Amino acid sequence: MKYLELKKLFQSKRMKQIYFDNAATTAVDPKVLEAMLPYFQDHFGNASSLHSYGQTAQGAVDEARDKVASYLKCKSQEIIFTAGATESNNLVIQGIVSYLSQNNKSLHVITSKIEHPSVLEVFKYLEKQKLAEVSYLEVDKFGLISVEKLKKTIKSNTVLVSIMYANNEMGAIQPIQQIGELIKQVRTERGLKSLPLYFHVDAVQGLNYLDCEVDTLGVDALSASGHKIHGPKGIGFLYLRAGVKVRPVNYGGHHEYNLRPGTLNVPAIVGLGKAVDLVKNYKNENVIKIKKIKEALINDLKKIENIRFNGPENGGQLPNIINVSFLKAEGESILMMLDLAGIAISTGSACSSGSLEPSPILTAMGIKPEWSHGSLRISLSKFNSLTEVKIFIKELTTAITKLRKMAP
Repeated sequence: MKYLELKKLFQSKRMKQIYFDNAATTAVDPKVLEAMLPYFQDHFGNASSLHSYGQTAQGAVDEARDKVASYLKCKSQEIIFTAGATESNNLVIQGIVSYLSQNNKSLHVITSKIEHPSVLEVFKYLEKQKLAEVSYLEVDKFGLISVEKLKKTIKSNTVLVSIMYANNEMGAIQPIQQIGELIKQVRTERGLKSLPLYFHVDAVQGLNYLDCEVDTLGVDALSASGHKIHGPKGIGFLYLRAGVKVRPVNYGGHHEYNLRPGTLNVPAIVGLGKAVDLVKNYKNENVIKIKKIKEALINDLKKIENIRFNGPENGGQLPNIINVSFLKAEGESILMMLDLAGIAISTGSACSSGSLEPSPILTAMGIKPEWSHGSLRISLSKFNSLTEVKIFIKELTTAITKLRKMAP
């Protein structure tokens, strides 16, 4: 039985489902899947092989690299394919510190308290191993860092600043362009003979919706994943500006400019390239559609008593994310009740959802536990609709009413 026939059979046997957890992962766009399929069987060659099978695969990789580079407005050779943003983050953060520590014993790096675990845990590792001194920037009540505080935190031995473009839990968009300008200013003041200062951005959540032209942002490195933009899982990329020196994290081959060994995942790379191309060509219309759905959701959510919205106001939040807290209604319980109704949402980051502790992101914003324990993250995509909003609000209201009646 063919894939599409199996899909129809599966869908006919289950309830209508609503997927509002697109910050965790997204459905693969049918156009992406179509682009990938030939590279599983017809063009299955190893991209490192010299024969025609290999060269066909290498040509597809080159085309995908060009598509990513076109979107970022950078050189194709500045794109390194990885297994995802977690690997990209590890490669650039560990790689920069490892390379510079060869000739410098005292290094300082900066990040924020609300980074994704794939960034935050790397900095904690550097700190634990005494490879670098780490400064963790505070955020305000909207989840935003202060560029002025960052400026005061930079030292003469600061070699790396890593700040996420947009937060994965409440969608706060950080002032990346202003940070880029600050980094450039500090570099000019230091002069050529001083330690380099690099700026890395985890752009996983922002790639789909925000301006990611690297020169406009002023970044030296940028990480992203395919599965957040309707591409396949297990593939991502690292933009690394020419001249930035990093040591590899893994060894075993000369792939990806000697920085990321391993046989290239050609189907996934093709899918990533196609997904990025679709973002480039349809971003504006997708954002308009998603904003309408988000606006309808917010208007209906406001009718529920004892709630609060978390994150920036007045356009400082991603167009697809709503983070909202409900008093006397525990988030995990709401999630499970909605799941039984065929609706998928999240209580926060999928990478830390197993924890019963209050969200560290909301805690860093100063939100009290009685609110953070009742928080939900609703994240939309181009495949959602206004019809789904009405169904969601009805089921959500029912769940909260039941939970509040049971609350002490």
